[in-house]
Amino acid sequence: MIIQDIEFTMKDGRKALIRSPKDEDIQGILDYLYISAGETEFILRYPEECGKYTHEGEKALFDRINASANEAMLVCLVEGKVAGNCQIAWKTGIKTRHRAAVAIALLKEYWNQGIGTRLFQELIRIAEENENILQMELEFVEGNTRARALYEKMGFRIVGIKPNAIRLKDGTLLNEYYMIREIRRNSI
Repeated sequence: MIIQDIEFTMKDGRKALIRSPKDEDIQGILDYLYISAGETEFILRYPEECGKYTHEGEKALFDRINASANEAMLVCLVEGKVAGNCQIAWKTGIKTRHRAAVAIALLKEYWNQGIGTRLFQELIRIAEENENILQMELEFVEGNTRARALYEKMGFRIVGIKPNAIRLKDGTLLNEYYMIREIRRNSI
């Protein structure tokens, strides 16, 4: 699914652009994946695991998602640099098409600028425009208080815990929390 470009002003006054990914974003996304993996323990990959991401693979991913009727990827660009991205995807099966999974990440230098909130507003808009979607779902890692605060601000609530779901290199085990945001529909 391709979304319409969205320009907005960040808290520091700079302009940002949210749009569907384009081929010209591939190297920026590859750099972003590597950098973001090293900035926090809350991303589900380490930098050394980013070698599996290739130019060809990202192009295929962009092409597939942009052509899809049941998922979208949004890229946020600041001064031409990929600052972050997010994704929404929902199933098409009768029993699961009411559920949309979402994920988001930003480079640390762009935290506290309103990008996460703006990306979530767009994810929520996409979900609300699909009459089948009744709930949005996401997961976050124990200790990620910044993400949790954003998710709660955007209407998500914790509904479950996966104990010891994440194991860091030093052996530390962390829980993963499951959150949902219900989409209210007026009954006819």
